[in-house]
Amino acid sequence: MASLNLGYWVQSYSMSNQVSSISKSFPLLRSLPFNPLTTQSSSTLKKVNFTSLPSITSVLTKEDIVKEEEQDPQKSSFDFNSYMLQKASAVNQALESAVSLRDPVKIHEAMRYSLLAGGKRVRPVLCLAACALVGGRESMAMPTVCAVEMIHTMSLIHDDLPCMDNDDLRRGKPTNHKVFGEDIAVLAGDALLAFAFEHIAVSTVGVPPSRIVRAVGELAKAIGGEGLVAGQVVDIISEGLTDVGLDHLEFIHVHKTAALLEAAVVLGAIVGGGCDEEVEKLRKFARCIGLLFQVVDDILDVTKSSKELGKTAGKDLVADKVTYPKLMAIQKSKEFAEKLKTDAIELLQGFDPAKAAPLIALANYIAYRQN
Repeated sequence: MASLNLGYWVQSYSMSNQVSSISKSFPLLRSLPFNPLTTQSSSTLKKVNFTSLPSITSVLTKEDIVKEEEQDPQKSSFDFNSYMLQKASAVNQALESAVSLRDPVKIHEAMRYSLLAGGKRVRPVLCLAACALVGGRESMAMPTVCAVEMIHTMSLIHDDLPCMDNDDLRRGKPTNHKVFGEDIAVLAGDALLAFAFEHIAVSTVGVPPSRIVRAVGELAKAIGGEGLVAGQVVDIISEGLTDVGLDHLEFIHVHKTAALLEAAVVLGAIVGGGCDEEVEKLRKFARCIGLLFQVVDDILDVTKSSKELGKTAGKDLVADKVTYPKLMAIQKSKEFAEKLKTDAIELLQGFDPAKAAPLIALANYIAYRQN
């Protein structure tokens, strides 16, 4: 658990007032009629020319967080650090049990190497928190939680391949293909993807079959040609383009990054027994924090070192990829991130505050994470 970095987490659940002046600049996520697979037209939103990056060290400095905490003297009794450590430990145990070392040894070694390499386990914890929010038990969601993390790990293994992002470092360790070779790395990702669906279907208990089928369909759609894969494809074909707008960039990240985060939350609500209204409200919440995750990721890529991130820093600039800092500059990117966080928290109004506390805390953590 040493890799879990929660040092800059903000224990403040109140609405932030500092973004009120920019609310009109960043409306809630659009319905995405734009399709960059068929057109390369620029955004209807005005682009901000990217000239130079200000010298800053993080998305939000430690001093900023201290000031925000001082403005909210009434601390919540919810202990986010303990919650994350406890849930991440439960997820790690479940993953360890689900993917044991068996024949063929080589492929299972490769699967376990990346699956058990640590990480913040944000997606699994989001799934568990959403399940609890609608009244479900942790045991009902754990197979789905494992499946989400297996698919997330698959996407990282494949993203790191020479034919994709060609990365040597992931979670502070050599990438899978650097250890096992490209052929085994590809197959390890494939095996994790296939086993994810098997695990949901075979291991889920206490959940009606209709909800299990719905969960499987939801997850498949989130990672296929209308989800994660779509975002990855548009990201690849957008490298080096000069006339790319914010709607184009939003399409990439709503699909490439936000889709799996959204699925994690929605799946938790489905298997936990949430009604359709609750599921859809949580879907909107997840869409906000999913895009928030990527906006913060883009900022960290140009403000942190490889050692701090646990992966190669500055690779987006080298690859001439479209990013939020490139289109909006750092400050506007930070303001957009703050607006997304506020919108996400507002969507949790109406739920039991005590049960919503973990999701509110996770939204804050995603906004203020340092790696």
